Amino acid sequence: MHVTRQVTMDDTKTGPLAGFTVGVTAARRADELIALLRRRGASVLHAPALRIVPLADDSELLAATKELIDCAPDAVVATTAIGFRGWIEAADGWGVGEELLARLRTTELLARGPKVKGAIRAAGLVEAWSPESESLAEVLERLLAGGVSGRRIALQLHGEPLPGFVEALRAGGAEVVVVPVYRWMAPEDLAPLDRLLDAVVGGAVDAVSFTSAPAAASLLSRAEERGVREPVLAALRGGVLAACVGPVTALPLQAHGVDTVQPERFRLGPLVQLLCQELPGRARVLPVAGHRLEIRGHAVLVDEELRPVPPAGMALLRALARRPGWVVARADLLRALPGAGRDEHAVETAMARLRVALGAPKMIQTVVKRGYRLSLDAGGESKYGEPSAR
Repeated sequence: MHVTRQVTMDDTKTGPLAGFTVGVTAARRADELIALLRRRGASVLHAPALRIVPLADDSELLAATKELIDCAPDAVVATTAIGFRGWIEAADGWGVGEELLARLRTTELLARGPKVKGAIRAAGLVEAWSPESESLAEVLERLLAGGVSGRRIALQLHGEPLPGFVEALRAGGAEVVVVPVYRWMAPEDLAPLDRLLDAVVGGAVDAVSFTSAPAAASLLSRAEERGVREPVLAALRGGVLAACVGPVTALPLQAHGVDTVQPERFRLGPLVQLLCQELPGRARVLPVAGHRLEIRGHAVLVDEELRPVPPAGMALLRALARRPGWVVARADLLRALPGAGRDEHAVETAMARLRVALGAPKMIQTVVKRGYRLSLDAGGESKYGEPSAR
């Protein structure tokens, strides 16, 4: 289900992400990620950038499985628990499950981490080795240190290609058989992804989360198809935070000059915690008319109370906050309004609504015949330190 959740006054018990909108590109485990974000107050725009090919229909996986049964590998690298379980279940469905398990019992089985190790043992198998670090780089080091020349090594993938891993093994003289569990394809319904791209370009999201490299690559590919890749990249290089679950996921974005943030542990929980630190840290905080004003994505905090603000009001508020305490002319504010045209009366209407939304009308002062200004407290520009520009 693709939903955009707007902030309501029930969110006034403010979570760290209240007032921010986060784009979610995940297909698998999206519900879990969305629940974690909403629990912390975020609005979510869900736009799966990929869809998963059902295992039962995946002829490529079936062919790789039969190849391994017919010609035994010397080693099998299992990279994800869900991928390994899915592989065994798919083989059962094709009627070759027992043959695959029998083959895996005769080979060196390497597990990337404890979750994979658990999946292997649940299948009645025993791993030969697993690194403490859960790092594929450590698995690769072990294989290369033992010598791979002439060895046949199977690599269970989970949606993401691992070209560096495969190339290193082949350069060492190994024959590599790739087992493509859960291959990704473009989503059948592109409308949610297009809405997310429009939101990124329009500054209507504060962050976009990525949990796989193919999802990041797919988003950029769709942006290119629509002719908006450069505006999307400009937004991701600027005010829209790109949050990735790990370094492999970040590669397609970093290749285009997008700085990303990643948690130390490559899990959904730490990814959400990272967003809880990064987004409030980017918010503009100012002392205005005796209040603490924190400007977030689509809402503000006035003395720690969440106050939703309409898009036009947010546009005016950001324009005023660029030079707090200075008068901003109506003509400049009109240019800041989305789709306002040439009628300066639109500024007055949006400003009246903004004042109501803030709940403290004196925060914005009207300067007759000139424009409007934020009523910045004396010494206000340095009171909360230098804010991050959005």
